Amino acid sequence: MVSALIISSSDKGKDILSDILKMSGFSSIDTASSGSEGRRVLMDNNFDLILINAPLFDEFGHDLALNITTNTSSGVILMVKRDMADGVSSKVEDFGVFIVEKPLNKQLLYQAIKLVNKSTKSILKLKEENLKLKNKISEIRIIDRAKCILIQYLNMTEPQAHRYIEKQAMDRRITKKDVAQNILKTYEN
Repeated sequence: MVSALIISSSDKGKDILSDILKMSGFSSIDTASSGSEGRRVLMDNNFDLILINAPLFDEFGHDLALNITTNTSSGVILMVKRDMADGVSSKVEDFGVFIVEKPLNKQLLYQAIKLVNKSTKSILKLKEENLKLKNKISEIRIIDRAKCILIQYLNMTEPQAHRYIEKQAMDRRITKKDVAQNILKTYEN
C-alpha cells in the first residue's frame, strides 16, 4: 500500500492519522474534511487505504464507508467512539469495513492498517484470478462452438476438430481462440 486518504473533520485527527500512516510506509497521503469532499477526491483518485474519522461535518461516515467498499477496491477503516462501535459495526462489517474504536490506541490502529493491507491484497489477487478464469472459460466456449461447427459442416469427429484447430493455430501462429473465431465467422454467416 502506498496511497491513503484520511477523511476527518478534525485537523488534529488528520495530523495524528497522517503520522501513523507515514510510520506504516504510506508515501502519498491526501486528506478531506467532510464526506462530500471525500467523495469528490475519490472521483479523481484511487487509494489503497481510506481512514474515516467519524463523525464528519456533513454525515456520520458509515454510509460513506459502505459507498467506498461497494465502488472501489480500497481498504476502509472507520474510527468511531467506543460506545457506538458495536452498533456501527453491525451495519458495515459484512461489507468489509474495519472498525477501530476511539480513543485511538496507536498500536491497535497500526495493526488494523496491516490487517486491512493484507486482506485488500488477497482480495485483489482473488479478483485477478477470477477474471483469468472467466476469460479461460469464455475461450473454451468459443473453441467448443467452433468444434461443433466443424463436426456439423465438415463431418469431422471431435478429436479431428480439436486437432484441426490446434494445427491451424500452430501453422498460422495465432491462438486457438482466434482460429475458433475465424471458423465461427465463416460458418455462422
